[in-house]
Amino acid sequence: MRADLDGPHHGREVRNNRVVTKIVENQDSPVPVKPDHGAGVMPNAETEHDTAPGSAGDDGTSPAHRGVRTSGIAHAIAVMDRLRSPGGCPWDIEQTHESLVKYLLEESYELAEAVENEDRENLREELGDVLLQVLFHARIAQDHPSDPFTFDDVAQDLAAKLEFRHPHVFSDTVAQSTEDVVKNWAELKKIEKGRESVFDGIPRAQGALARAQKVVSRASRDERIVNALEVASENVDNISDAEKIGFELLEIVRRAARSGIDAEGALRQTLHRVEASARRIESDLSN
Repeated sequence: MRADLDGPHHGREVRNNRVVTKIVENQDSPVPVKPDHGAGVMPNAETEHDTAPGSAGDDGTSPAHRGVRTSGIAHAIAVMDRLRSPGGCPWDIEQTHESLVKYLLEESYELAEAVENEDRENLREELGDVLLQVLFHARIAQDHPSDPFTFDDVAQDLAAKLEFRHPHVFSDTVAQSTEDVVKNWAELKKIEKGRESVFDGIPRAQGALARAQKVVSRASRDERIVNALEVASENVDNISDAEKIGFELLEIVRRAARSGIDAEGALRQTLHRVEASARRIESDLSN
C-alpha cells in the first residue's frame, strides 16, 4: 500500500482513500510523533506498510524520487534503500556487515574527535556518518533470508530497552540519585541479558585500554573482586617483562578510575598535545 500525503500542512496520511490520523494523535506511543511542517508526518510503529519504511513504492521508486517530501530520517532511509536496491550503487550493494566494521570504528573515532575538539560543524557531520552506519547495517539486515529486520525494528527495540532500563521515568521505581540510576541500570541489564558474570558483555575486540577501563568499572561493583584484583597485581614475581608492563598499565587504569579520570581520554589528549608539539618542531626543522 502506498501512502501519499494529503497536503503539506495537514499532518495526515491517505491510504487507499482512507484518512489515517492516529499516528499523530496516539499518545500511547513511547515517542510522540509530531507533524513535520511542510513535510507531512514521520512514520512510526503505527504506520502500515507492505515494505520497510522508505522503501520503493509500487513503481519501483523511493519517496524522495517520487517528489514526496519526507522527514530527515525517512528521507535517509529512502536514500539508503535506493542505494542498496537493484539499479542502485554497485559498491553499496556489495557491502556486508563484516566489510563495514572498519568504517563503523573509523566514523566513531572521528565523532569522538569532533566532540573532544568542540567542533560543532564537524560534530553534526560525524553524527550523520555514524547514523549512516546504522542505516547501512539495518538495510543489509533487511535482506537476510531467514532472520530479517529493518531500521524500524532497531528503533522500536531501542525504545523498549530505554523504557525498561528507566523504570524511574516510565514506571514506579524511585531513583534519588545518579548512583541509584546506575545501580538499577546494571541490575536490569543483568536480568535482561541473563548474565552470570559482571564481566559478561565486554567486547573482546575492544581496544585494550578501553576494555581495561570497563573491566575495572565492572569489578568495582563487588568489593571481593576488587580485593582479588589487588592481590593479583601484587603477585607479579616470576612473570615476563611484558606481563609486568601489563599489570603496571592496569594499575594506572585503576588509579585513573579512583580519581574519576577517563584514562583513554586523558591519553588521547596527551597524544594530541605531543603530536602538535612534534609537528611544530618538524615544521621548524624543515624551514
